[in-house]
Amino acid sequence: MRTDLSDSPARLCRVTGHPSFRRRLKGGAVMAALLFAVGGCAFGQPEPDAAGKPPNLPTPSADPSSASGGGLEQSVAVSVIAKGLEVPWGIAFLPDGGALVTERDTSRILKVGPDSDTNGLRVSTVATLDGVDAQGEGGLLGIAVSPKYESDKSVFVYYSTTEDNRVGKMVLGQAPQPIVTGIPLSGIHNGGRIEFGPDGFLYVTTGDASERGLAQDKASLGGKILRMTPDGKPAPGNPFPNSLVYSMGHRNVQGIAWDAGKRLWATEFGQSTWDEINQIQPGKNYGWPTVEGKAEGANQGKFVDPLVTWPTSESSCSGAAIVERVLVAACLRGERLWAMELTDSGTILGAPRSLLQGEYGRLRTAVVAPDGSVWVSTSNKDGRGDPKPDDDRILRLVFSGGGAGKS
Repeated sequence: MRTDLSDSPARLCRVTGHPSFRRRLKGGAVMAALLFAVGGCAFGQPEPDAAGKPPNLPTPSADPSSASGGGLEQSVAVSVIAKGLEVPWGIAFLPDGGALVTERDTSRILKVGPDSDTNGLRVSTVATLDGVDAQGEGGLLGIAVSPKYESDKSVFVYYSTTEDNRVGKMVLGQAPQPIVTGIPLSGIHNGGRIEFGPDGFLYVTTGDASERGLAQDKASLGGKILRMTPDGKPAPGNPFPNSLVYSMGHRNVQGIAWDAGKRLWATEFGQSTWDEINQIQPGKNYGWPTVEGKAEGANQGKFVDPLVTWPTSESSCSGAAIVERVLVAACLRGERLWAMELTDSGTILGAPRSLLQGEYGRLRTAVVAPDGSVWVSTSNKDGRGDPKPDDDRILRLVFSGGGAGKS
């Protein structure tokens, strides 16, 4: 999909949210910023800027029901804050403002920031996990920091072994203690995202491990979103008795995020036709492998339909983040971010818009930082990308219209 230039100039917003970036700017370091705009009018017209004109970004081949009315318009400044990483997969923030970053293939947990040096935020290795088997799409995947980290120092990781995928609980410097084992393992479709929800429970995404029937098997942990206590037990209120399963019928979910109304959203890899954005409801079935994309014919009403679908060539989105009213999805094969505006009632307003298309290659993870900016990781060294000398990188995005990243 090509991008045409717009006739409307836009304002370049400054990256000022983090103190380390202000120190770098005062020291005379150059911060590369890239300006994008998203079509529509929800955030108002940006101001003129002598730096030039933003691209007129195209709409995706989305479901028509998601593209009616409204829209969003804002600019985003992008800076590279870390480089030279090896397939960064998960990002989770510590109370001091630094981030823990997993590397899928090296089994390392890195700490990125909050201190900086001439290359960006300082990167150091804080743990290397034994027993991780990094084969295919498996390895050291998602990471979550305990909401009670100040007192319990606990970190949660999702990782592959030679036998299965697991969720482990650990203190940095110590070996993880498995709290959930037996998640189906394959060279592909391992899921792997873990996040604490607004209810304080841990949510875990799993893939069907290339065994399609697992997604419809309530007794299997494959092809599901799981919800659990920090000890790995079924969370109170789960839809199925004595089960970790929160939702089912998933092929491979790798991105989850909650909006202001505490609704759960997820990105999902389709097979060869449609990738999806779903709003997740407890106990609901999202159709895989019977349905890819929206249900038709006799399957209508049996499964929950996605709110947005794209051709897999334009998406294959992994990470998801919600900053104020904007949901962003980081896409691998599509090599872009999709941005979409959420409504108070839990729908999508207007057509999703494309950001960063082809600029940084494959994009894996998106997460909201404590200052309201969005961190995005590239995944160009995963065997399917075209790595550049600085890859893999972590990008920091500051959205001007939505208020993200304001100091």
